[in-house]
Amino acid sequence: MKEPTRRPSPKLKKKARIVLERLAELYPDAHCELNHENPFQLLVATILSAQTTDAKVNEVTPALFARFPDAFNLAQSEPEEIQPYIQSIGLYKNKSKHIVATARLLVEKYGGEVPREREALETLPGVGRKTANVVLSTAFGLPALAVDTHVLRVSHRIGLTTADDPLKVEKDLQALFPMSEWGIVHHRLIWHGRRMCSARAPQCAICPIREVCDFAKEQNDARCS
Repeated sequence: MKEPTRRPSPKLKKKARIVLERLAELYPDAHCELNHENPFQLLVATILSAQTTDAKVNEVTPALFARFPDAFNLAQSEPEEIQPYIQSIGLYKNKSKHIVATARLLVEKYGGEVPREREALETLPGVGRKTANVVLSTAFGLPALAVDTHVLRVSHRIGLTTADDPLKVEKDLQALFPMSEWGIVHHRLIWHGRRMCSARAPQCAICPIREVCDFAKEQNDARCS
């Protein structure tokens, strides 16, 4: 994977360094909160997590994986067999089709194994760039930075990016953080978005990043005006 070519300003790089340090102190144990035991389970869980929470996915995957423990078992099923296991999460009918089709492709083209290449991952049904990045980083330890709704919101608020397109946000963040930190930065931004910088009730008053956060400064200026 090539290094990003964007050149952020020294001021923005300094802000990113502070954010990196503070998030590391705040969330030293940050990790993927989708329960899984192998790359196949992570891939399926990440596909299922679209437009729903990790907690909801974790409620359904134990029974699903007990019945369909690998790509070979899942490939032999039909979507209608999967639906009862995942019907409590959003878009379960489409997701059941995606994971069955993905399992069949894994068996046909990759011997039942999850590929380690982004291009191959993105050919799988239900797998876009974000899902591919999650799998590459979490399952294989490869440099990748997934942008989900939490990463997008927190990055915007802090002022690490002004882009709205997830790919542009990804490139902006890659340019700000060392490649070796991309995976953990992804998890720590997510944890911060879930635990402190929530969409509706951000806890700016106690946030350790507030001194370098554009959103926190705006909130403080509004209170003082």
